[in-house]
Amino acid sequence: MNNQIIELKDVSLAFNTIEFPEVSQVNLKIAAGELVSLVGPSGCGKSTLLRLIAGVLQPTGGEVCIAGDPTLSGWSKLSFVPQDSLLLPWRTVLANVRLPLELQSRSTEKEMNEKAHAALELVNLNDYPTKYPNELSGGMRQRVALARALVEQAQILLLDEPFAALDDLTRSQLHLELLRIQGQTGITILMVTHNIFEAVFLSDRIVVMGEKPGRTLGEIPVNLPKPRHLKLMGSAEFGTTVGQVQDLLAEGWGDYHNQ
Repeated sequence: MNNQIIELKDVSLAFNTIEFPEVSQVNLKIAAGELVSLVGPSGCGKSTLLRLIAGVLQPTGGEVCIAGDPTLSGWSKLSFVPQDSLLLPWRTVLANVRLPLELQSRSTEKEMNEKAHAALELVNLNDYPTKYPNELSGGMRQRVALARALVEQAQILLLDEPFAALDDLTRSQLHLELLRIQGQTGITILMVTHNIFEAVFLSDRIVVMGEKPGRTLGEIPVNLPKPRHLKLMGSAEFGTTVGQVQDLLAEGWGDYHNQ
């Protein structure tokens, strides 16, 4: 695969002792413009891998490269969206989206407002700049969090269970919004999810992880047409891919319980 923008080379992380690592010798390559999901049981290191890629954690073994760069400078190319939107309640929608630009102190007031309005337009919230977080629904708060992540025009978007707390209808709507945003911007997305159906609907590839220690069990390509529509979830091809992910997960559980 050409044009790698994220590459993990034998990455391991042990918080306490090296004999019991949280993640062990993970190898992963993601090309620019891909949407890849990490799926696996709780505690298998999915969120830990995101934090290693984001530079929040440092590996105890192996190497993380962003756009071919193993140094800290590569991490300026990415944004992170956690499960909780983490919006500041005393700031308006526009002010929340502007926050990364204010922290950089590289733009004028006019430039920051223009970039923030453009990001809000991208997530279809351009009519809500003066609202406060407590005036928004859960889905709208997640859209604001996405706008804040996109305001600096990062090349990589890391999503940690971004839709887990939402109802099914809102989640489906945001799935379509995320695909539209990726199609419009070409941004690379790496997402952690426990929802196999969500992973299959959104992804180009699914990386399945096992536990004890956290490791990759294999990858499932998602050969479904784009643009995608919700009715695709009722197709035989969709069901077959879901089954392939479930089978690979079951292999990992079998390995663990047979130890």
